[in-house]
Amino acid sequence: MTPQERLTALGLVLPEVAAPLASYVPAIRTGDYVYTSGQLPMVEGKLMTTGKVGDEVSAEDAHSLARICALNALAAVASVAGGLPNVVRVIKVVGFVASAPGFTGQPGVVNGASELLGEVFGDAGIHARSAVGVAVLPLDAPVEIEMIVEVR
Repeated sequence: MTPQERLTALGLVLPEVAAPLASYVPAIRTGDYVYTSGQLPMVEGKLMTTGKVGDEVSAEDAHSLARICALNALAAVASVAGGLPNVVRVIKVVGFVASAPGFTGQPGVVNGASELLGEVFGDAGIHARSAVGVAVLPLDAPVEIEMIVEVR
């Protein structure tokens, strides 16, 4: 199956690329690589929820939000790579989790993004990763995901 067919089988559709919130672009291609800016859990231009994970937002909900972030990142990648079929492999994912004091489940939250990439790209979706707890994210988002992918 192609990545697009896998998305369809999952009941997902690539969204419109989220408009930048400041002075940057959602993704940029240089040579055989695409780097995305951090992607928030936006759906149809609206942030799905706000707050800190481990306080106002549960780890399970944040896991689902990380999937949305990854889907938004894939839309940004596709927009500069000529579509998902041109993705060779996912190289690196960085996940930022706005964390309540004492919350240490950042890796489980960012798994939401990593699992989606594996479902869409199979072995080519296996990647290096960092999961970082932070005090606050833009718009008080609970999760932000960025990635680097190799393209043809």
